[in-house]
Amino acid sequence: MIMHLPYQRNHNKACMEKPAVPKPLCQRRKKCSPSCHSRNGFTLLELMISLVMLGVIVLIISSALRLGVRTVSTGEKKIDHLERTRASFNIVDSQIQSQIPLTYEENGEKKYYFQGDRESLRFPSNFSLWGGQKGYVMVRYKVESDNTGKQLLAVSENILGTNNSRESRLFSAVDAMHFEYFFKDPTEEKGKWADRWTDTGNIPEKIRLHLIYGEKEISMVIPMRTSGPLSQTTSARTTRKQGSQ
Repeated sequence: MIMHLPYQRNHNKACMEKPAVPKPLCQRRKKCSPSCHSRNGFTLLELMISLVMLGVIVLIISSALRLGVRTVSTGEKKIDHLERTRASFNIVDSQIQSQIPLTYEENGEKKYYFQGDRESLRFPSNFSLWGGQKGYVMVRYKVESDNTGKQLLAVSENILGTNNSRESRLFSAVDAMHFEYFFKDPTEEKGKWADRWTDTGNIPEKIRLHLIYGEKEISMVIPMRTSGPLSQTTSARTTRKQGSQ
């Protein structure tokens, strides 16, 4: 009688099975997902996108820097322009209010040195632009144009009785500039403004300076401390001299 033992069958079955052999590395890589390849490096498309994004960022930063520099420069120019305009107004106001009613004689007739039209003005003053000069100075204002077509106010001074003059410029980059003169006749209720002053025996009560910057207009009205006809100012000076004596 032949008996079959269970462990022998199991042993034979185990012997018939082949041991598991690891597959080659090349075969295992074929089963990797596409994400496995991206871990090894950047593709050409990804590199190009990165370069484009970097270029856009650099362009934005450089544009912002240029805009900032331009804004600062424009602000400094505006501040400098406003300071120059304010200083020029102060000089014109001081010189005109310090006007002296000096006269000269021509063909036996006394006339004022004061003369004015739309683009020029002449008068004696005791306020010098440069300071330190002794005696009265003859001040001359004249509207001129620069190379860009903008207007400026040229000012010159010389001490009365001398030919040595000094020149400077007030205001700048003005689109248009002109003077006006106000006079009120004693017989009239209202005065009027004129573009030209031709009365050599009279001095206007006020002078108005117009400055036009584009659509913006600035007007400065300067009252004259001494004004009126020649006889009136002469009698006033005589009265002051007698009072001082």
